[in-house]
Amino acid sequence: MAFHHCHKDPVPQSGLSPERVQARRQLYAACAVCFIFMAGEVVGGYLAHSLAIMTDAAHLLADIGSMLASLFSLWLSTRPATRTMTFGWHRSETLGALASVVSLWIVTGILLYLAFLRLLHSDYHIEAGAMLLTASIAVCANLLMAFVLHQTGAPHSHGSTGAEYAPLEEGHGYPMSLGNTSVRAAFVHVLGDLLQSFGVLAASILIYFKPQYKVADPISTFLFSICALGSTAPTLRDVLLVLMEGAPRSVEFEPVRDTLLSVPGVRATHDLHLWALTLTYHVASAHLAIDSTADPEAVLAEASSRLYSRFGFSSCTLQVEQYQPEMAQCLRCQEPSQA
Repeated sequence: MAFHHCHKDPVPQSGLSPERVQARRQLYAACAVCFIFMAGEVVGGYLAHSLAIMTDAAHLLADIGSMLASLFSLWLSTRPATRTMTFGWHRSETLGALASVVSLWIVTGILLYLAFLRLLHSDYHIEAGAMLLTASIAVCANLLMAFVLHQTGAPHSHGSTGAEYAPLEEGHGYPMSLGNTSVRAAFVHVLGDLLQSFGVLAASILIYFKPQYKVADPISTFLFSICALGSTAPTLRDVLLVLMEGAPRSVEFEPVRDTLLSVPGVRATHDLHLWALTLTYHVASAHLAIDSTADPEAVLAEASSRLYSRFGFSSCTLQVEQYQPEMAQCLRCQEPSQA
């Protein structure tokens, strides 16, 4: 891997790559479809007096929030860093994901309260025909969104640049661009929505043919609300990991340390820090204690190259210093404890 003095790439990437432009188009199309059918479900749920339909619409609202956050992060990723935002604007993606989760919790909480009231007082009427029609359209909408977001073939990449990101998922390998990551996440989310829409459709069919089983509507609301809240757990876990400056789950401390120690001339390493600036932007920093006969420039280049190629870090900051025997007893040079 070629380096330009201290940088991995001599010229920063400007604008969006063709792959990310395509990802943006897919997200725009899916977001538009999602918004139109979410509005339709709100109207249909209101006319049908169905809380299950409204719950499905709330889940679509969360989808819109997630896709808007991805689109916003794609746009912000092209903006350069400033003297006050030295890392750039990437973490806005995390804040957008957190806002999406909170909004889903609020809407779902309201719907759960209304469903509880319906279970206590059965003086409500379900327009089964309107509910069945709306649920059928919702299934078609999710199928259309899945088609728009579907990606054929495995993504292909030869490394990351300052504007590309490594995935947070478990496992190693070459980093995946933000466009691929965002579209894939949206696609998986839509598949979950599709299963929920089939559940609402099944409840509407039951109520249509057996109106006396209208209690299926609030019961479905409870079940699908639990699913909707449960679907936010991975997002919330990742958001908390980022906000707490935690190490990416796909990058472990020991392999990175051993990789640095395997560089010729490196005797010890300390102050090794790994963190996820965002869900897909991984950063590393460390001090390398080298032999007095080692070439600091050669050590720096080799260590940086290994970190970029093996772990897909987006940014690495390494400080090279001469090894001192007292480092072995220095408390501040010891490795952190296990979590």
